[in-house]
Amino acid sequence: MAFRSFSALSLLCFFCLTSAQAAVVENARTWRSPEYTRLVFDLNSTIEYTISTLANPDRVVIDLLDTQVVADFTNLDLSNTSIASINSSVLNKQDMQVVLQMRSKVDPRSFALGENEQYGNRLVIDLYDSKEEPKSAAPVVITSVNDIDLAKRDIVVAISAGHGGDDPGAIGISRLQEKHVVLAIAKEVQSRINSTPGYKAVMIRDGDYYVGLRTQIEIAHKHNADLFIAIHADAAERASANGATIYALSHNGATSEQASRLAQMENSTDLIGGVGSVSLVDKDEVLASVLLDMSMTASVATSLEIGNSLIASLGQTTKMRRTTVEQAAFVVLKSADIPSLLIESGYITNDADAKNLDSPRWRQKFADAVVEGITHWFYQRPPRGSLIAWQQANPQQPRLDVSYTVKRGDSLSELADQFGVTMTSLKFANEMDTSSIQVGQILTIPGTTLEIAAVFTEHTITRGETLSQIALTYSVTMASIRASNQLKSDTIRIGQVLKIPTS
Repeated sequence: MAFRSFSALSLLCFFCLTSAQAAVVENARTWRSPEYTRLVFDLNSTIEYTISTLANPDRVVIDLLDTQVVADFTNLDLSNTSIASINSSVLNKQDMQVVLQMRSKVDPRSFALGENEQYGNRLVIDLYDSKEEPKSAAPVVITSVNDIDLAKRDIVVAISAGHGGDDPGAIGISRLQEKHVVLAIAKEVQSRINSTPGYKAVMIRDGDYYVGLRTQIEIAHKHNADLFIAIHADAAERASANGATIYALSHNGATSEQASRLAQMENSTDLIGGVGSVSLVDKDEVLASVLLDMSMTASVATSLEIGNSLIASLGQTTKMRRTTVEQAAFVVLKSADIPSLLIESGYITNDADAKNLDSPRWRQKFADAVVEGITHWFYQRPPRGSLIAWQQANPQQPRLDVSYTVKRGDSLSELADQFGVTMTSLKFANEMDTSSIQVGQILTIPGTTLEIAAVFTEHTITRGETLSQIALTYSVTMASIRASNQLKSDTIRIGQVLKIPTS
């Protein structure tokens, strides 16, 4: 299909003579996800179209039948997308052709969406990055395997920040958008989980793009997650509605009208994001959906237990709207073998809650409480084969504990983050019932369990190195390096010699 040029005069005449029945492309938007670039045309009515690709150079050609374009493509920021430029021209006096000049080969998938509460008619084009065959690489040779280390895996927590991209979620006080707030909270939770020995966080999305509900489950399965949490912020017509709520899946009816309403709203976000009943992949997704909807009794029971642990920890940080775990038929929680919870962090339509949600300091405290609730439960029931389970099965192993005197401005959550331990382990080591600490109080900081007759290798710090990079290089935890060298922070200096524990 050839691209047809046009003059300014012919374009002017086209707009003058276009019939009132013609569809209009009023606006265009782009979003970037890790796998594709999404281009959305906002329309004033339904549309007929065809889409094709051309090579040498790579282009995507979109023919819009009986349509005019008033959107200004030059205003689009294409810097982080696979699209180099967008041009349009007149076809047959009443049709339009839009040509996307691509930076590389893509696999386009498209669908039209009708009106809903947030948007009018839309044409959505997802430009999936081409999966080129990987270049041949030198084979990886494993010289030795330590069976003990294989039984010390991290507990994996998958974190989903709700909405994203074309779906802003709830809009609150001062036009505060749910998608931005919950992503900020999710990143705080990720940071705290990754700094806790024996745990690893997996982000479902780490930028402003949308991930389908079923795809979120697939990502969690891909990373063998032990727990899936979806973080959201609620909205209500009544400005007085406030507080956080924890939700789990229900096989039957919802536990409250609020839970039912919320499930319907969140399940419909795939329509906003452009998925819904439209299949974007092959028919294997149908089989996946059937498998995911199978019996999940054990998973739901575990979810309820972890949810109660979260409520207990969050109740010390924020107001809880419900003091028990609510249940409803959330699609995003329908994993057959992964305990899953949805955390409504507050009401974005309430003055006090919105102020908190928009506060970095409050989000940090909220994330602290989320991680404390998670680690508290897993401390009691660690998955088999995890580092936490191994430590509990080997209590005779020596630990390197550190004493710390509380200073003004310290908090238990910050100390836990600084020393790479959980708040639960800090409380346990110091026989504490609450998170409150006092200036001058001497705390015992529990160290990482070290194996008997541990062997150390020495590493001399060079310019540009960080403790996290060194831990990654030697395949050990940052906490084990801190404990072996009695470090009270992650600050290191050039020329410093560190003892690296090895098996």
